[in-house]
Amino acid sequence: MALKDFAPTSTDPEADPGAELTSSGHINAPGLQVFVFALFFIFGGVTALNGVLMPKLKAIFVLDYTEAMLVNTAFFAAYAVLSVPGAGLVKRIGYMRGAALGLLAMLAGCLLFVPAATGATFALFLLALFVLASGVTLIQVVANPLISLLGPSRTASSRLNFAQGFNALGATVFPHFGAVLMLGGLASVNETALSGAELEAYRSAATQAIAHGYLMVAAALAVITAAVWFNRNRIPGEKREGGPIFRSFNLLLRPRFAFGAICIFLYVGVENAIASLVVSWMGQSQVLSLDPQTAGTLLPWYWGGALIGRFVGSWALRFVSAGKALATVAIGAVVLLAIAVGSTGTVAGVAFLATGLTNAIMFPTIFSLACEGLGERTPEGSGVICTMVVGGAVIPPLTGLLADSSGSLSLALALPALCYAVIALFGWSARRSLEVE
Repeated sequence: MALKDFAPTSTDPEADPGAELTSSGHINAPGLQVFVFALFFIFGGVTALNGVLMPKLKAIFVLDYTEAMLVNTAFFAAYAVLSVPGAGLVKRIGYMRGAALGLLAMLAGCLLFVPAATGATFALFLLALFVLASGVTLIQVVANPLISLLGPSRTASSRLNFAQGFNALGATVFPHFGAVLMLGGLASVNETALSGAELEAYRSAATQAIAHGYLMVAAALAVITAAVWFNRNRIPGEKREGGPIFRSFNLLLRPRFAFGAICIFLYVGVENAIASLVVSWMGQSQVLSLDPQTAGTLLPWYWGGALIGRFVGSWALRFVSAGKALATVAIGAVVLLAIAVGSTGTVAGVAFLATGLTNAIMFPTIFSLACEGLGERTPEGSGVICTMVVGGAVIPPLTGLLADSSGSLSLALALPALCYAVIALFGWSARRSLEVE
């Protein structure tokens, strides 16, 4: 996909008269940037709820870590299946209609938690997560290129970093309320001490609590979807057409781009693997011995680190080489994991959560370094990189498998540490700029 496949090309008579296409090709639409920031906030928050949901499903269905990490697999598999087709769909129906369809899919996924809770079936929970993630995928396909069109090209990177700050804000806020809505008074119940009718009653109450939490999210999504559909003609002169979309993958023949795509795969995987283990890590006797609800309220500190680091990093990157900055924060993540494993109590807990701070600039920095030199093919590279978000479906269950086979969460952190080391190597190797082709 080239930029012209996405960019508006002429005035649409049905478009919002308050929006206009400038001579430089970008969209001047008052308030539309706020809408895109809201999209980043929503999909960041919904994704972060997995960290709260995973340990609860683990307890309800008596799962080992490998099985529990399938929560991430079900969610992020949608990126592998739908990223490229989603881009083709947006080309045909336009940004706002694509956003409305993505929000509608998210709403459907939330509603599927009701039959999943009624049947207390783990497989149905995974299906609900996949449908929910399908909507999130489509929202990302809309939001990433759209934010680049809402202003001059020279400030596109700044807008993307700022928008991803709202993504981190959503990831910081949602888990706090999710822990209360999905765990609530059930957090103090020791399910391992229950059996028979009491255990069944607990499982029923816990699954219903999860369903009620997602129903509240569905209600909010219904309102937002209606607002987006009402503004479906907001963007002037959208070009809607089909065309080949799989040719983008030949970019993987370029070593630097391929290395960067691999690092996106590793980064998204390790970020969500650690997020999914926060509750379990804090509950260990040698760390803080916290109950699930209390530990769940600490998850916002992990995502909050990414929120703070993203805004600080966007300022710092004006003065520091992007490649060197990436290598530095990735090495910092390895050091923090080593401290978490080698210490106990508060130090172990804080070091584990502080990896969120080192994660902050990784995605946008890896993205920009991988796409550097692609010129007009940069939008195509963006589509491929979005597909590589599927790392969130692979790295978490592999981390869980290591935890189960070794019997230790500490030993399982060797895989995230290795992922960070590879990212550091990419940052160092990409410290020199490439010429635009």
